[in-house]
Amino acid sequence: MKTHKSNRYMVTVSLANIIKGIVLFIASLFTMFVLSGVLTSLQPEYRISSQSVNRATEQLTGERLFTLYTLENHSFQHDGSTIPSISKVLFDVAANLRFKDPRSFLGRELPGFSIFDNSIVVAGAGTNYTNMPIESVPSMDVFDKVPNLKNTEDIKEVEVSPYTGNGDEKVLVYFTHTRESFLPYLDVTDPDLAQHPEINVTKIGDTLEKELETLGIGTVVEKTDIVSLLSKKGLGYNDSYSVSKEVVQASALEDKESLYLIDIHRDSRRKDVTTVTIDGKDYAKLAFVVGAEHENHEQNNKLAAELHKLLQEHYPGLSRGIFVKQGSGVNGVYNQDLSKNAMLIEFGGVDNTFEEFNRSAEAFADIFAQFYWKADRVNATQ
Repeated sequence: MKTHKSNRYMVTVSLANIIKGIVLFIASLFTMFVLSGVLTSLQPEYRISSQSVNRATEQLTGERLFTLYTLENHSFQHDGSTIPSISKVLFDVAANLRFKDPRSFLGRELPGFSIFDNSIVVAGAGTNYTNMPIESVPSMDVFDKVPNLKNTEDIKEVEVSPYTGNGDEKVLVYFTHTRESFLPYLDVTDPDLAQHPEINVTKIGDTLEKELETLGIGTVVEKTDIVSLLSKKGLGYNDSYSVSKEVVQASALEDKESLYLIDIHRDSRRKDVTTVTIDGKDYAKLAFVVGAEHENHEQNNKLAAELHKLLQEHYPGLSRGIFVKQGSGVNGVYNQDLSKNAMLIEFGGVDNTFEEFNRSAEAFADIFAQFYWKADRVNATQ
């Protein structure tokens, strides 16, 4: 008789292990809820948001993106490509810190530092994150004391034809910060005090109007003193754009959406940043500022890019580039929602002279006319 032996297996379940598993599960669940609560209770500026992810992914260059494509399709492979560091990308996304951009370390810690949290879309010669355009934001008390003038004999008045309202206007020039002035003509040395009701950026508009009219482009210059309107309304300097927007909208010009709206400012940077020598003559550099918090910003950016390109071709070094502003601490719109043809241009800085501004205005008028008449021909053909 054969005996059959059966193999039997015994599984031992330890009660202690079960308890440990349950405790670990509950602890993990509790930790997850606590972490979620902490993240949602943080102030908005400290949360990980889509903006944080966007800023981190902006650090991926075109070359690195191309390299990522090669991982999926080897037919794109080319010599010299390198795979981006996953750890670096994850660190950028998680911490929103970028070692090549010191602003990411200081933006939340220093009050007011967010004003520098802009991006350079196109960099002109010598432009980097250390010399981007900045604006002084004076208190309304600054305008109560008007600085004494000097060297006014060097200012040549530009004769312009009075506005006749003939209906062929194509350009509206205006000034949100009408009293931005220049140290060479004021008895002050502090850039924040370079404000004057008469000697200011509005004079640049006179030269620009004359040159554009000479080149066949109907131009109107709106010189309403925004500071006076702010005082009457009891508003602060930060409300300048809302007031200048009202002025533009109230102008008698028809079809404002098709107009080229040019808001002229001057930078608070010093002369070494805002001046360029071309053919032995000094010019006040130009900088294009685009607000990204409105639906027209892509068209505005495209317009600025085309003008910058023409300036580079005909007046190398005159354009400092194109700067996009958005987020906390900046306006982000700059009235550019009024037209797809709107632009904000920083003419020079506090140390430039009208001789330099006039050269730049003439150069810009030359370039703008080239762009305008080409665009006009294209539209006529269409």
